[in-house]
Amino acid sequence: MSAPAAPSSPHVMNTYGRLPIALSHGQGCRVWDTEGRAYLDGLGGIAVNTLGHNHPELVPALQDQISKLIHSSNYYHVPGQEKLAAKLVELSGLTNAFFCCTGLEANEAALKLARKFGHDKGIERPEIVVYEAAFHGRSIATLSATGNPKVQKGFGPLVEGFIRVPLNDIEALKEATEGNPNVVAVFFETIQGEGGIHPMRWEYLREVRALCDQNDWLMMIDEVQCGMGRTGKWFAHQWAGIKPDVMPLAKGLGSGVPIGAVVAGPRAAGIFEPGNHGTTFGGNPLAMRAGIETIRIMEEHRLLENAAEVGAHLKSALERELGSLAGVKEVRGQGLMLGIELDRPCGVILNRACEAGLLLSVTADSVIRLVPPLILSIAEADEIVAILVPIVQAFLAEPKP
Repeated sequence: MSAPAAPSSPHVMNTYGRLPIALSHGQGCRVWDTEGRAYLDGLGGIAVNTLGHNHPELVPALQDQISKLIHSSNYYHVPGQEKLAAKLVELSGLTNAFFCCTGLEANEAALKLARKFGHDKGIERPEIVVYEAAFHGRSIATLSATGNPKVQKGFGPLVEGFIRVPLNDIEALKEATEGNPNVVAVFFETIQGEGGIHPMRWEYLREVRALCDQNDWLMMIDEVQCGMGRTGKWFAHQWAGIKPDVMPLAKGLGSGVPIGAVVAGPRAAGIFEPGNHGTTFGGNPLAMRAGIETIRIMEEHRLLENAAEVGAHLKSALERELGSLAGVKEVRGQGLMLGIELDRPCGVILNRACEAGLLLSVTADSVIRLVPPLILSIAEADEIVAILVPIVQAFLAEPKP
């Protein structure tokens, strides 16, 4: 593998286990490193680069916005906020939006909404239901809501007020909350990303929606990774025909420009008042333009349909080539959010795929994750399969460690 142009800076905190390449530029679903080597991008900046790289419509729009105004502050009206909020409301069927910069911030805002919702009802110590294997961020509160002891280790004491339940088990949810007057919300990802591409069943989502309505709880759906068209609908929960009360977004909403949002329905939209929550950078004109243009391009180029079609083709090909292989537990996911679970830790596949010219990730120790740009073509999906299948086959032929 080619080496990076320069060693990692000794002044950068040691927070990432990086691969030994540095990317220079991209075009469509391909990127090049500083040594000139090309890679097929099966990771999309971790489900961020919705439109791929150097999109011919997005780049000029961002250049235009940069030449006008990048940041103002929320002391003033930002017309782009109104325009993007109206579009997100239209697509989601909800009523109002708040803008921030990251998925973590969006999830923090959701947790604050839930707590204030409870306090406004006279609940002194509100509790929120969260899930095993969930991932909502790395701040202290979102880390506490996360269901991964490995990433929580060393950061206690965690924030109290969370009740943890298993996925797709409505009886477990009912049992965990039975007779508890402090429960105010149920918070989950429609498809767990960092947890290993684990989808919530559509029928389960409908049962949770009914339980929230019955008990006056907020249904809060983290669509940070699985939203923005990745599954073939604007938001993954829409496959179940439901609406949440609170929906955090980020990642793919700005095609690489940092952006986050919380979209809320009638039960939650009026909870925050001036002074309750805020942000310096959130909702800035550049991020708003990125979100507006991303959605426009997605609609005009029918990228939801593309994600569904190409994703189904890719999943079918992976199942055909790998599904019967000893050591492959499951190929799962929807649209262009797919995971291949193996029966052993497979972190080395990250490096081997990179050496073969394919960018992907390994999450939850044993799940190969593919979240490419939504512009991925059938031919590029076939190329992913052609590169990845021999790597997985060779890996599984090795003795287990």
